[in-house]
Amino acid sequence: MISVTKLLFDTEYFGDSLRYSQGSRGALHGTTVNSGPVVVWNSTRTCNLKCAHCYMDSDAQKYHGELTTEEAKRFIDDLAEFRVPVLLFSGGEPLIRPDFFELAEYTGNKGIRVTLSTNGTLISPEVAQRIKNIGVGYVGISLDGLMEVNDKFRGKEGAFKAAMAGIQNCVKVGQRVGLRFTINRHNFEEMDKIFDFIEEENIDRVCFYHLVYSGRGNQMMDQDVTPQESRQAMDIIIRRTLDYEQRGLKKEILTVDNHCDGVYLYLKALNEDPERAERIKGLISLNGGNRSGIAFAEVDPFGNVHPDQFSQHITFGNVRERKFGDIWTDSSHPILAGLKNRKPLLKGRCAACRYLDICNGNFRTRAEAAAGDFWASDPACYLTDEEIGLA
Repeated sequence: MISVTKLLFDTEYFGDSLRYSQGSRGALHGTTVNSGPVVVWNSTRTCNLKCAHCYMDSDAQKYHGELTTEEAKRFIDDLAEFRVPVLLFSGGEPLIRPDFFELAEYTGNKGIRVTLSTNGTLISPEVAQRIKNIGVGYVGISLDGLMEVNDKFRGKEGAFKAAMAGIQNCVKVGQRVGLRFTINRHNFEEMDKIFDFIEEENIDRVCFYHLVYSGRGNQMMDQDVTPQESRQAMDIIIRRTLDYEQRGLKKEILTVDNHCDGVYLYLKALNEDPERAERIKGLISLNGGNRSGIAFAEVDPFGNVHPDQFSQHITFGNVRERKFGDIWTDSSHPILAGLKNRKPLLKGRCAACRYLDICNGNFRTRAEAAAGDFWASDPACYLTDEEIGLA
């Protein structure tokens, strides 16, 4: 995750201390045990929508064998013992779980910050107030364009209007809320409209996700943006973030799942503001790039532990059988051990890149989907050979 706002203006939001500190760099190299990883828990696979790019391949059916309430509480106890700082409830649609509020409140009482990733369609005024009351730190609502584009991706007419109501209900009760937008060929031209939208709706935050080829998203590989379009998308993000700041609008703007974004920001600043460029380089060096399997983990609805939510085919253990901390610190699995020290394993452009220390090889699942090799180059890197020192 790249905080464009932090890199451009040195502003401070929750999460920046996890991303840009000496401790975060230490966690990357295994030299500190101050805390466990940020954990995404896909608490259910069931969903009331059927999104075209869903990495969980979720739908409206009931899936048997998901963690029970008591099993989930034991899992949360283990996370607290391992000093996990954040638990992100995701899905499917996490609000479909009848025990969501009980488990979210239990998590907060254990000293873990609770965040929620949702499609927003189930957030009535009453639900928004309950989310606020139990202390959820942040609600991320997925939109992939405005009305027609979003509904096509979400597989349901009316999904945009329902999500809009959910956003407005969060804003009304003072619940911190933001958008999650996955960039692809079909919504690329909507990005300026999304910036207009979050200003009009008084939304605090937007995360622009790069497409990862996983689950149903695997079928969208040929619908990803081109390298040139990725650069254009970043130019839009930078331009609009600068505009917000100049007009005194405090919005947190982030990009997710492509760490060459940080390098691109650095290279642009190098030509325009060398002093700022050096500060950007220092921050992204502290961040250390992709941290799947290092400072980021995912647990699926059935208790299986994965390096991130897009790597469901790689399992390190199950929290029903072993504590999460024991699974996460067991280096006997070659992928988990490899992710913690991946540089000797990387191939192609990633292995030879001058910014490897900053990017850490980017996203392995995307590389595997495109090349059939977990350690191959990430095809979504849009930096030129000249920029990364190969030409």
